[in-house]
Amino acid sequence: MSEHAANPSTEKQDDGWMETIKTVVWALVIAGLLKTILFQPFHIPSESMRPQLLVGDYLISSKFSYGYSRYSLPFGINLFKGRIFARQPKRGDIVVFKWPRDNKTDYIKRLIGLPGDTVQIVDGQIILNGTPLKTEVLGVETIHQHNSFDRQVTRIHETMPGGKGYVTYNMVDNGHYDNTPAYTVPPGHYFMMGDNRDNSLDSRDWGFVPAQNLIGRGEIILVSVNDKFHIGRPWTWYHFRPRAFVSLRKSR
Repeated sequence: MSEHAANPSTEKQDDGWMETIKTVVWALVIAGLLKTILFQPFHIPSESMRPQLLVGDYLISSKFSYGYSRYSLPFGINLFKGRIFARQPKRGDIVVFKWPRDNKTDYIKRLIGLPGDTVQIVDGQIILNGTPLKTEVLGVETIHQHNSFDRQVTRIHETMPGGKGYVTYNMVDNGHYDNTPAYTVPPGHYFMMGDNRDNSLDSRDWGFVPAQNLIGRGEIILVSVNDKFHIGRPWTWYHFRPRAFVSLRKSR
């Protein structure tokens, strides 16, 4: 009876494939855990947060910043009620949340009002708890709107009571939401607005955001591509903007 000798090169090849498979599996597991527990990427599809965020920006949000709710988990799995390890957001934070109209769509806006705050817009200026936010007109610039035409906007630097500062856009005077009633933010809710004030549907339109809808705080722009970039056309992949690793937490 004959015996077949094992082929050392075949055994090494099999071991190599197994190690590769293990590495890939562990990488997917770790990436899944990071996405579920710590961070989550988001793509910006609209101009409502301009000039801070442009269409084509890809940002990272930190889920641990505000604690966790069912919307922090994949597919909104309802494993617990309310929030666990909850932390209070701060006025001026850029916040990712589930739109309260359907609890499914991801939105990103700036947090203007905390629970108990009174927020009103008068002639385009935010009145917070009876006091107008400090503003400074920076001048007029021409911008190119995504898939649209060029237009002039006024840049306005706005400062929160705690010192957080950022730039907003004013496109038109006496816009649709430039004058509003006074809103009192109920317990467990937040008032959100886009920085592109005349091109944003936000709490002025659809109301307050429940605390359980918060997903995370915008931290950093990972990469940014312009209108000419298309994932299915490799010859357009060089159309990147110089916005990589821009922090979203610093005052501007």
